[in-house]
Amino acid sequence: MAAAAGIRGFIIGTISTATIAATFFPTATTNPEVHFEYEESTKKARPTEKVARGEQILKLGVPDLGQNVRYYSNHALGYDQSRRIPLWVAEHLTADNLKGRAHRKHSNFKSDPNIDEMFTARNSDYRRSGWSRGHMAPAGDNKKDQVSMDETFYLSNIVPQNMDNNAGFWNRLEMYCRDLTKNFTDVYVISGPLFLPELDEKTGKKYVRYEVIGDDNVAVPTHLYKLIIVDGDSGRRGLGAFVVPNKPVNSNNLTEFQTSLEALERTSGIKFLDKLPLPSPSPAGYREDLCTIDKCLLVDQDEHDLKWIRVDLKKARNRNDLERAWSRLRRKGLKADETMQNLYNEKLNEFDMKSDSGEL
Repeated sequence: MAAAAGIRGFIIGTISTATIAATFFPTATTNPEVHFEYEESTKKARPTEKVARGEQILKLGVPDLGQNVRYYSNHALGYDQSRRIPLWVAEHLTADNLKGRAHRKHSNFKSDPNIDEMFTARNSDYRRSGWSRGHMAPAGDNKKDQVSMDETFYLSNIVPQNMDNNAGFWNRLEMYCRDLTKNFTDVYVISGPLFLPELDEKTGKKYVRYEVIGDDNVAVPTHLYKLIIVDGDSGRRGLGAFVVPNKPVNSNNLTEFQTSLEALERTSGIKFLDKLPLPSPSPAGYREDLCTIDKCLLVDQDEHDLKWIRVDLKKARNRNDLERAWSRLRRKGLKADETMQNLYNEKLNEFDMKSDSGEL
């Protein structure tokens, strides 16, 4: 409960109408000192009059956008019931809580049982859509236990994401966030989708256009964002906000996608860090640009691809698996070094011998 309270204080998502009603239409006995008088011609409306009228207006129920914050074992999120995707997903990373033996092979994508069935996404929405199921809280951040890992596969934590972006740039950005725990005691990460306007050059007008997939009309974001806050032992704090297009990205430099916290808040319509002190000369309120205290460089894309091809070669259980992994080298225009070539030859000989002996 203490952790949940900490997250609740740390982040504010879109306020539900139920919360709005509780705030602006309390019962007369809830807070006798409440003052929200307003001038209407020469008359002032009393709070009790507004409460009584408000209760009449909302007699049949308060329009509800859904729960403001949803808590899980190792992440919290705000959910967009209309678009069937998260508004934001928040995490807290440390060197210790990234350790563990949980594995994604034991997890399955599924609808979130905590979301009203009327507003949930389903695996069928993504099937043959051309879009991958992109984690906002990554599975790789949740090795501490299998429950935490499994909960990242709820579709409430998923957005339709370009396949190359998901497996490439975005994956390298997630790795970068984990690597920050080597130099900072606490790393806070908030990720989510954006729907940004584009200019029609013929008319000069701006439009927000995005695809929806499946029977549930799951919205495909035009962009993704990631907000990163780091705290060090010395009290040094860094903050970086990044907006990435939902398409293939070939870059190692995060600064190409950097924006300000204020610009991200205006674009998303979300106030993220109401407990974070504003920048000031005093150490308690000071925050630095993340990319001035860290290089904001991702691992090279080719190096990243070679790493995972090498992993797949080692894991290959038969010749088809082996050839599938090896073909990715040609498809990506990469060249195997001597070590990788030897690994491929050893696995190939192993499968040939098992085939000759009838084991395969």
